[in-house]
Amino acid sequence: MLGGGGLAELRQLIRLVQRTGIGELEVSSGGRTVRIAAHAGVPIATAMPAPGGRSAPAPGGVATPAAAASPKAEEHAAISSPMVGTFYRAPAPDAEPYVEVGDMVEVGQTVCIIEAMKLMNEIESEIRGRVVKILVDNAQPVEFGQKLFLIEPA
Repeated sequence: MLGGGGLAELRQLIRLVQRTGIGELEVSSGGRTVRIAAHAGVPIATAMPAPGGRSAPAPGGVATPAAAASPKAEEHAAISSPMVGTFYRAPAPDAEPYVEVGDMVEVGQTVCIIEAMKLMNEIESEIRGRVVKILVDNAQPVEFGQKLFLIEPA
């Protein structure tokens, strides 16, 4: 684990934490340890040296707490980026965007793509509701944990 395909494995671990609601997961392999902890509903991944191992950079960085949200923003849920990469609203430059403001999204529906390390990763909604705001411009870089969409839960 956490070898050559480490990013894909890390994504699977983050999704596991999100879907199961567990508070923290720590995995060690090959001299590396990855700890994923969910804080306020957003998983945070950090890399630590295993006993006797070298330290590795945190995959995707560490999410920082958001500034105090306005009361209106608190009514909305967010779809956040599970990784560092480039945000794309559509599957191809000449294609229609996956979602627009006002569209209803279902759990499991693809809402965007994040390109990371030349891999196109479809990002699915984990929330059912209406898209209130798209927070990132097309083809812009995004950070791990960065909010991409605001959703009014249905």
